[in-house]
Amino acid sequence: MSARRALVRVEHAGPVATLTLARPAMHNALVPDLLLDLCVALEQTGRRADTRAVVLAAEGEAFSIGGDMRRFAAEMAGPSLQTYAAELVGLLNQAVLALLKLPQPVVAAVHGHVTGGSLGLVLACDLAVMAEHAVFKAHYATAGFTPDGGWTALLPRLVGARRAAACLLLNRSVSAPQALDWGIVNELAPAAEVPDAARRLAERVAGAPVVTMRESKRLLRGPEAALAGIEAALEEERQRFVAAIGEPAAHQGVAGFLRSFGGYPDDRPGRAARLAAGAGGSAGRGAPIEGTG
Repeated sequence: MSARRALVRVEHAGPVATLTLARPAMHNALVPDLLLDLCVALEQTGRRADTRAVVLAAEGEAFSIGGDMRRFAAEMAGPSLQTYAAELVGLLNQAVLALLKLPQPVVAAVHGHVTGGSLGLVLACDLAVMAEHAVFKAHYATAGFTPDGGWTALLPRLVGARRAAACLLLNRSVSAPQALDWGIVNELAPAAEVPDAARRLAERVAGAPVVTMRESKRLLRGPEAALAGIEAALEEERQRFVAAIGEPAAHQGVAGFLRSFGGYPDDRPGRAARLAAGAGGSAGRGAPIEGTG
């Protein structure tokens, strides 16, 4: 049996490592295999004394559109939905915590749409460069899911409770200029220039005294009690997500998404419609939605 293709590509160039989400045919939608590959890559990178800074990037048209709604639809047709949800969000939490704990500072290179739990991967980085027309959006209100990936565990600590509430309760998008103003990202760049801009920041970090950079990251993260609080909040998100995933609103949200969204690059005729029918099954048909949960 041949080994599966890795969904995170790792490249080392001098003191900078680049970890790239490599599932472009699905806009880097999150599945357990991708998150497991990311966790392994982070663990291996963290052990390298010659790596002094890291860039987290993504292939394709979007950084990540959050949970893979096709996979959720398939799981909704079987008996293992909650098991799958627990595994997925558990691995997402592991990746977020691994980014926070990584000795080396991490720069996120963000482009396209960042929706659902994939925002947590950006929030857990130390610095971020965002494409000028990129967008952050929760989409939980349309997907029928509950927040995961740090929307409640990390975002309010960065932007404040009111702004986080508007994102979640009103489903407001966060444009690149807003993200810069709110302090979610450090600078904006044209989409084609984001990788180079992120690498420049990483090289600047890598060129500074290693003890200064690593200790600055550790101190900015806060004491162990603060990290334990984040871990507990992420676990609370996971538990709530698993409890809600079987509710009719989630089935309707997934079915609505698959009926209305034709943006997966590998979409094959009839596939989305068949999955939508399966996800909608006993839950009824929901209104079409935009984006993912």
